[in-house]
Amino acid sequence: MDIKNAVAVVTGANRGLGRHLAAQLLERGAAKVYAAARKPSSVDLPGVVPLEMDITDVFSVERAAEAAPDATLLINNAGISTHVGLVAGDISDIRLEMETHFFGSLNVTRAFAPVITANGGGAVLNILSVLSWAHFPNYGGYSAAKAAELAMTNVTRQELAPSGIDVTALHVGYMDTDMADYVPGSDKIDPARVAGLALDGIQSRALEVVVDEKSRAVRAALSGDLSNLYPGLPAER
Repeated sequence: MDIKNAVAVVTGANRGLGRHLAAQLLERGAAKVYAAARKPSSVDLPGVVPLEMDITDVFSVERAAEAAPDATLLINNAGISTHVGLVAGDISDIRLEMETHFFGSLNVTRAFAPVITANGGGAVLNILSVLSWAHFPNYGGYSAAKAAELAMTNVTRQELAPSGIDVTALHVGYMDTDMADYVPGSDKIDPARVAGLALDGIQSRALEVVVDEKSRAVRAALSGDLSNLYPGLPAER
């Protein structure tokens, strides 16, 4: 879709990648940008319309959709990372990961799909992760939730196509944001660059945007032996 004159809703737009996405949408000529956050007062970007939304609360999401009836572009960006394992980790943290990344993003998509359809179609961008494809113990809950969000993305892409709505998946490794502040800087990518590539992908109607070399390497390894992704596993018998 054409970014210029789009009316965008960006979840988690008060900081990190979401804030960069909102800023660059304005720079590219979007007619309006709704910057969604649980606390609208935390949105400090000039030119956007703060929008209250807790993506894990279906009623909050429905109210947000009613408050943004002109939306043509949805960016599901809001997320968390609890670093919870699956076998011994706190089940409430595992549920929170799934409620946020899978059910939360699905809540928002379900609420805004009719809005975007009524406005003549548009696009949805889901911010995923290299961990949608590769899954590790320190990120057990996050990996499971992002894998589920990837499945949701692939299904809703097909379900929404007849309504004129494109669905794009973005995969990225570590970004230089608060969520990855414990990661060495050399291993992180600039979120402003990620935002630019994401918007390019929307503009070109890409099915997926694979941002960094780490993500491209994992994507390429999916068709090979599992030991390529998980070298610590026992050799195949």
